[in-house]
Amino acid sequence: MPAHAAASKQSVRARAEHGNSLRKAFYEIRELIVHGRLSPGSWIVEADLARHLAMSRTPVRSALHWLQREGYVIEHKNARKSRMVVAPVTKEDAGELYSIIGHVEGLAGRHTAVLPKSRRLEIVGLLKGFNSQLRTIITARDSRAAGIFDLDRNFHRTIIESGAGPRLLALHKSIEPQAERYWRLYASSIINDLHLSVAEHDEIIAAIVAGDPDRVERGLQMNWENGCHRLARVIEIFGERGSW
Repeated sequence: MPAHAAASKQSVRARAEHGNSLRKAFYEIRELIVHGRLSPGSWIVEADLARHLAMSRTPVRSALHWLQREGYVIEHKNARKSRMVVAPVTKEDAGELYSIIGHVEGLAGRHTAVLPKSRRLEIVGLLKGFNSQLRTIITARDSRAAGIFDLDRNFHRTIIESGAGPRLLALHKSIEPQAERYWRLYASSIINDLHLSVAEHDEIIAAIVAGDPDRVERGLQMNWENGCHRLARVIEIFGERGSW
């Protein structure tokens, strides 16, 4: 093989390896942030992250810039230097975030509502199953936040995956972890109002059964809007995290 061809092949391989490392770093750091292992407002030390992820600092640095673009990380500057920090959680950010995801799901819900009746009823069966499990948790006074979150996420994902096109799906996948971050940080208090969310889910289910796209969209947006109000009350009690 000619030298230039071999060099070109090595360059392609190096770019592919860097891309894989970058994606791995991005998703793993995002998981640390979403699950609160990197707490809001904490300084980010590239070298420490690289050691934790067992990779070089180059993909970690690129991943942090990617996370910055998506709002998980911000640059904090003072007179002497600038550093990356985990983005704080605030009522204002939650309001914007929940509004966006509510509108995205509302659009998907409109498409779900006009699917053939047989398909809608299949979806309704799944949604009722998730909501029934949530209702059981309420009755049993079971406060397992992780299980509640998974059921609620599966409820919403079922609607998204049945009604969203590839662009809407990609948008939802990029923003959903940010909502998850708020849920996990304040879960122990939010679950006290779980019965309200379950009732809102019942309305969404009824709207899908009726095949009413306006009602489904409104129901999904209200579920997120009301969820934001419930979250805001909790944040007022326990405070925003990572603000300075």
